Amino acid sequence: MGNNKDIEQAELLTAKVAALNAEIGKVIIGQQGIIHQLTIALLSKGHCLLVGVPGLAKTLLIKTLADVLDLKFNRIQFTPDLMPSDITGTELIEEDVISKKRDFRFIPGPLFANVILADEINRTPPKTQSALLEAMQEHNITVAGKNYKLTEPFFVLATQNPIEQEGTYPLPEAQLDRFMFSLWLNYPSFEEEKEVIRLTTSEYKPNLTKVLTGAELIQFQELIRKVPVADNVITFAVNAVSKTRPGTENAPQFINDWLRWGAGPRASQYIILAAKTKALMEGRFTPQIDDVKYALLPVLRHRIITNFNAEADGITTEAVIEQLLKVL
Repeated sequence: MGNNKDIEQAELLTAKVAALNAEIGKVIIGQQGIIHQLTIALLSKGHCLLVGVPGLAKTLLIKTLADVLDLKFNRIQFTPDLMPSDITGTELIEEDVISKKRDFRFIPGPLFANVILADEINRTPPKTQSALLEAMQEHNITVAGKNYKLTEPFFVLATQNPIEQEGTYPLPEAQLDRFMFSLWLNYPSFEEEKEVIRLTTSEYKPNLTKVLTGAELIQFQELIRKVPVADNVITFAVNAVSKTRPGTENAPQFINDWLRWGAGPRASQYIILAAKTKALMEGRFTPQIDDVKYALLPVLRHRIITNFNAEADGITTEAVIEQLLKVL
């Protein structure tokens, strides 16, 4: 981050984020914290899981984000009968009109886009979930033994309904770990809900401007990797994550009492990446310990698993993380 070009890029990033928030604000009322965290994940090259009851504009938020980015967007509605080939694509036999020779031709599926909305991801069987998992981790897919590279940047935003669990396939821990953030959407405030109703029941049609291209986004993602981090900030992040592992010498008593499993090293990586991104978005060139604390909840929420004692006492993962912040 020492040269002038990097500093100019960092200033451009701050300006672009402000423009992005202004455009999304034309459609989405409130949810500023969620929009901020979504932007952090996007710039950090991470995927996001959005959890909330129906009607909180999860899908609209993601669609609006895609509309203000100059990127290809696809929505996949996950259902119990969805097959892997429905999302990755399939090979069809095609006959040449002149030579009558038959050959296979690959027809790309909806995963071949930049921003993927995986709607109600827990409604599809494990076989289809694993096809998405490969795409999220490797940024490529395999069909009939052939590898196909996905377009960069590639960003998966999955939604999940926490109420209806009948007929769903809970995401395995290995897949949950691939999501950088798990974001829980809350109900809007009274005034925000009034504004939502006023706008959505009128003739108001927002005119959205695209503020960020794919090339710019890739440049910003590379810039974030260059951000220097002080050793004490990395130590703080690793210490926080290691404390979540029950049965280890670093674990406090409440962790041993309430957790079955703690977070792995990927959590520390995402916390530092989020801290770097948050610092740059706010016009700072290096993250602070407060940036690490900010990232703990969305990064750890889906990576720690409570035990029977915690469930019996009504202790949630959020309560465990809140307690963890007090002992750091």
